[in-house]
Amino acid sequence: MKNVDLTPEESTASSRRSFLKTLGLAGTAAVTAPAALAGTGNAPQYLNLVKNHASTAANTKVRMGLIGTGGMGIGDMQTALQVDGVEMVAACDLYDGRLRRAKELWGEGIMTTRDYRELLERPDIDAVVNATTDHWHEKISTDAMRKGKHVYCEKPMVQKVPDGHTLIKVAKDTGKVFQVGSQFASSIIISKAKELLKAGDIGELVFVEAIYDRHSAMGAWQYSIPPDASPQTVDWDRYLGSAPKRPWDPLRFFRWRNYMDYGTGIAGDLYVHLLTTLHTITGSKGPERVYSSGGLRYWKDGRDVPDIQLSVYDYPQTAEHPAFNLTTRSNFVDGGGGNYLVRLVGTEGDLAIGWDSLLVHRNKFPKAPGMSIDNFPKDQKELYVAEYNKLYPSKPEMEGPKEFKYMVPKDYKGDRYEHFVNFFNSIREGKPNIEDATFGLRACGPTQCGNMSYAQKKVVGWDPVAMKILG
Repeated sequence: MKNVDLTPEESTASSRRSFLKTLGLAGTAAVTAPAALAGTGNAPQYLNLVKNHASTAANTKVRMGLIGTGGMGIGDMQTALQVDGVEMVAACDLYDGRLRRAKELWGEGIMTTRDYRELLERPDIDAVVNATTDHWHEKISTDAMRKGKHVYCEKPMVQKVPDGHTLIKVAKDTGKVFQVGSQFASSIIISKAKELLKAGDIGELVFVEAIYDRHSAMGAWQYSIPPDASPQTVDWDRYLGSAPKRPWDPLRFFRWRNYMDYGTGIAGDLYVHLLTTLHTITGSKGPERVYSSGGLRYWKDGRDVPDIQLSVYDYPQTAEHPAFNLTTRSNFVDGGGGNYLVRLVGTEGDLAIGWDSLLVHRNKFPKAPGMSIDNFPKDQKELYVAEYNKLYPSKPEMEGPKEFKYMVPKDYKGDRYEHFVNFFNSIREGKPNIEDATFGLRACGPTQCGNMSYAQKKVVGWDPVAMKILG
């Protein structure tokens, strides 16, 4: 289902899961039947893609530039090129080895450069993928839109909340498509969960828990460093940009997620995906209070971000949903082997979202509350039972299945693919953007509150409508 940074364990768990997570994918599609007509037993029900993307085969070629050709950038571009009518034109990176790798992947004919501005000057580039470090997201995306390019920007949309408001304004002023690359918003699984919640399958939402645990060096961002890494092969000064000036450090370039100067830690990397999932399902604008705790327990490698983080988000009652609470957990040294789960709990059941499945449990409250009358004297017990039977007369009722399992179809290409389909449809046909800058800020803003809460050891307020940190 996902395209978050993958650990070796996740990548090899099965050929199916590996395929899905390598491409990362999901659906603009809905499902074939309403909740009331869904499967009637424990056998898995396969979600169907209603829309045939061949029907929207490109009449207009979209020529792409890639800015940031690391693992995420390569994955994004390889997926984008699966969509009809997309062509790779140019690549930009600050490490020379990645530029050589770009030509190995996409041909000697593509342009490569260390300076993204050279790429933006090309009139034959229609859109760019911005897969740079978090602290470059706003600047490069803003420059791209002002040069007339559509932008697919990796999550988190911005490193700092004010930069999110800048992108919202620039996207509006330029009229360019700006889509955040947290692809769960396009997932067929998430679409089904949204349908089931709206249909009342689990009653009224009261609680959500989200877990993303890992147990590997790669999962903890201990990325490999090429042997030729040096100030000669890396444009270190350009990389630092708005970050504090420091002497050359390959760890801070190739393992940048470990440092708040360039990244946003667990919250920005993983919790943004979890909030994207939740906000897509519920239609929520976000929480109003966030509290985070955690610490650096194992990966004491010089990083200044925690390797375990726990957060609690308070969501207020709105027109879209009742008040509920969300908890998130990520542990980068999980001896249990890692875990992924998003579970929405209602008054009459729950929805559990996995890698490529959706499990629904239904447990309706009985109409009769039950009796605890063994400590009553005999006369009071008899009176109570008589009155109870009048209020709650016994009436046989049919019982349906209590568990449903939905699986993605075998020919499903995944949520990252579907997310790019949505992006290109917005460019070609002016269709609504499924994850615009406003959505992006409402997903990443609360996670930045969580980082502040962790650092300051206090609850941090968030205005989900105005998208501002309070206090």
